[in-house]
Amino acid sequence: MFENLSERLERSFKILKGQGKITEINVAETLKDVRRALLDADVNYKVAKQFTDTVKAKALGSHVLTAVKPGEMMIKIVNDELIQLMGGDTAQVNLSGNPTVILMSGLQGSGKTTFSGKLARKLKSEKAKRPLLVACDVYRPAAIDQLKVLGEQIKVPVYTEDGNTDPVEIAKNGIQYAKSHNLDLVIVDTAGRLAVDEQMMNEISNIKAAIKPQETLFVVDAMTGQDAVNTAKEFNDRLDFDGVVLTKLDGDTRGGAALTIRAVVTKPIKFVGTGEKLDAIDLFHPARMADRILGKGDIVSLVEKIQTAYDEKKAGELAKKIAKNQFNFDDYMSQIQQIKKMGNLKDLASMIPGVGKAIKDVEIDDNAFKSIEAIIQSMTKKERANPEIINASRRQRIARGSGTTIVEVNRMMKQFEEMRKMMKMAHKLQGMKNPMQMLRGKGMRPQ
Repeated sequence: MFENLSERLERSFKILKGQGKITEINVAETLKDVRRALLDADVNYKVAKQFTDTVKAKALGSHVLTAVKPGEMMIKIVNDELIQLMGGDTAQVNLSGNPTVILMSGLQGSGKTTFSGKLARKLKSEKAKRPLLVACDVYRPAAIDQLKVLGEQIKVPVYTEDGNTDPVEIAKNGIQYAKSHNLDLVIVDTAGRLAVDEQMMNEISNIKAAIKPQETLFVVDAMTGQDAVNTAKEFNDRLDFDGVVLTKLDGDTRGGAALTIRAVVTKPIKFVGTGEKLDAIDLFHPARMADRILGKGDIVSLVEKIQTAYDEKKAGELAKKIAKNQFNFDDYMSQIQQIKKMGNLKDLASMIPGVGKAIKDVEIDDNAFKSIEAIIQSMTKKERANPEIINASRRQRIARGSGTTIVEVNRMMKQFEEMRKMMKMAHKLQGMKNPMQMLRGKGMRPQ
């Protein structure tokens, strides 16, 4: 996300990074280029102009022209203003009420139903909530079926009513069902349309008035750009929602909706969808997003993802095995599974400062571990536990069983041995009890 904007902004700031004298004209030229970059990223013209006008006023009032490093000072001002443009502080979801009721709204195809499942999963695992999904899209049977499938995948009950075409009644009954079954979170998935219409607006307004939700979220496809912002304004004028959910943000290299929507509807972006998997959902952090836009990476989010996938008990057991040089293929497979839990590999790598630009044109396949997994799964239990017994004939059998070549098996075995040596050396040097210790030692601690 934001690839194009990041590149354009980097080029814009090169004017101020030179050794020559910095003048008011240079600052104006830089900000003119910044404004063009924002417009190319599909940011609303008024928002882009107001943004650069504010930055210019602050830059000239902050003595950028006489600063020792004017380019860095200018970037700092732009960074601060980007954070404000996207809402300032991170907005939390309101989980008061018993049960907490969250109402989903948005156009058809925006990702409401999928997001409902993602949110239920997130709040169940992170907040120990007991969710209920309520299917109120009475016009599209596929939406009800989709919600049922999602419910099965995340082990969350789904409330439906066959034959009832009154979404208000279904929503109210769903909340009563949650109360009687000791469920403390109700997520109401509603119908969407291909375009905003009066019937749709009346229906969602009636549902909100009847169930009085703690949170009303507007779900919108980030890839629709300014259309997303316009639709958000129409919904907010009628529904007065509490927050925005931007889905498919990973597919939009421009990011104009994320930069504009807060300024237009004055409601915070609360969540972003960053992929198709059910765990591809994040709280929206304006400060972290500004860092990513300006090419600074996002170490805090990376560490949080590592900690989410990190099992402290298993890590302690692993450290003992590494110390005794007993790290085997079962342990290797376990580590691969933890890495896969963390999400898209390219997205993870882009969170490291300076890496995003370097891997911009590099394809990192999410199935990168597929051949390694196939090779390990073709080993016997004894071979996985004792890698040293895997001789030439065993390697040939493993290659046949995994659908790979002997060359691939040999390469993987060599990489495994090298990794085992490095892990033992790192363990001795760091005296680490868990893989997070080095990151914490460098001050990379989640806020």
